Amino acid sequence: MVLASMPDIDGSTRAYRGPAEERLKVDVTDERGVGLPVRRIGLEQEFFLVDQRGRLSDLADPFLRRCHEAAQTVGLDSRCFKPECVKSLVEITTSPSSGLVDLAENYLSNLNLALEVALELGLALYPLGTYPLPTRPMVRDDPGYCVQASTIGHNRFLSAGRCAGTHLHIELPAGTIWPGVKVALDAPAAVRDELIGLYNLATALDPALVALARSCPFYEGGMDGLATRIVHYRDVFGLDGVYINLQEVGALSAYATRVEDLIDQERARYRAWFAAMDLAGVERRLFASTGGDLHRASWNPVRLTHHGTLEIRSMDSNFPEVILRVCALICGAVGRVRSERLKVRPSPDVRTLELEGDVLLVPHFSYLSGELLSAAVTGGVNDHRIKSYLDSFVGFAERPSLIGMLESSGNYETTESEILKSFPPLGVSITRHQGLSLVREACRRLEEQVASLRRAYDDPSP
Repeated sequence: MVLASMPDIDGSTRAYRGPAEERLKVDVTDERGVGLPVRRIGLEQEFFLVDQRGRLSDLADPFLRRCHEAAQTVGLDSRCFKPECVKSLVEITTSPSSGLVDLAENYLSNLNLALEVALELGLALYPLGTYPLPTRPMVRDDPGYCVQASTIGHNRFLSAGRCAGTHLHIELPAGTIWPGVKVALDAPAAVRDELIGLYNLATALDPALVALARSCPFYEGGMDGLATRIVHYRDVFGLDGVYINLQEVGALSAYATRVEDLIDQERARYRAWFAAMDLAGVERRLFASTGGDLHRASWNPVRLTHHGTLEIRSMDSNFPEVILRVCALICGAVGRVRSERLKVRPSPDVRTLELEGDVLLVPHFSYLSGELLSAAVTGGVNDHRIKSYLDSFVGFAERPSLIGMLESSGNYETTESEILKSFPPLGVSITRHQGLSLVREACRRLEEQVASLRRAYDDPSP
């Protein structure tokens, strides 16, 4: 998904139509943003590959080969079907899309093809953030993944193969990011302002996205009441996650006030990564041989990429209806910051998103990455601090009709909370039978939602 090398695309206003009982209007561009170049978007979602009984399958390679063949046959981009760090995970992406409707259509078309291929091979796609039962995934024999595993520690790196996330890419102005190097210091002032505004906004949204996208409550056969993928991938509470000893490259980074701050963060990540390689006895040249650069030594929840995008990595993998609604919220907020040319600044005096003139005030980073993120990981949408924060996010994004996640009572619903209604109290391990049943039901719901959403796009009724 190389966005930076492509020209801007003019946008229009369209509507996304969900199932008949769930209508959610989505603007590709805001009327106030007339004259602004459209920033394209792209989506990446990781899926566990399972057999028809719900057991993990290591058949990603034949599955992806068949996806590539099928995509070429029907005229889809075969590059949208990708391997992941272990052979039981795959990634399905979209081509650069001009807006939410275009994104959703690309996403659903690619996902539908993957589901058809899976069925043909006697497999299925499990769409949630963690596989619920104990597993020891098989790491790919790929130089890039081998460097990561050797540097982080093989056993710890396996946690990355037990977690599945969703990543939204927001295109940045051309010339903002020098591919393979760093943030461009010589970009025009307006371009630098947009970069800083969107980076700070994405950083501020992290706890909200963590809470909204919580999906599977189980990890390795147990549940602890925490946001499972986040604590085992990002290591928020020191639970021996992937980046427990490398917070610079895996944790949420601070806000920026100028582009030099982003450059300093990139350099700090690079130094931390090379120091970890040295400590593990991994030769630095191996990282360079895999295409390593200033952008690639980062697995942070918000990062700049060599594609020329801002990548938001805070969300669990989840059902399509959840993914598309959350993406609508993010894009609504991004659209307001761009169209109204807002500055996004942290303030120690606010606990939610607050608009004052042309400044969007966001919580100070110490509160955001501490108390608020902890609330998102523990109580989630049931915590009063998170509820207030989500209210301000939804209000600012101007997406009040978050049907299915925001009820009239003001209570937010998540995939995780729905799953927990069917399981024993916290602290009780999940049985193998329960785990496999959960996986099969999630696979069934994925197929059902993709079919329903695709039919809705073909429905000409308002």
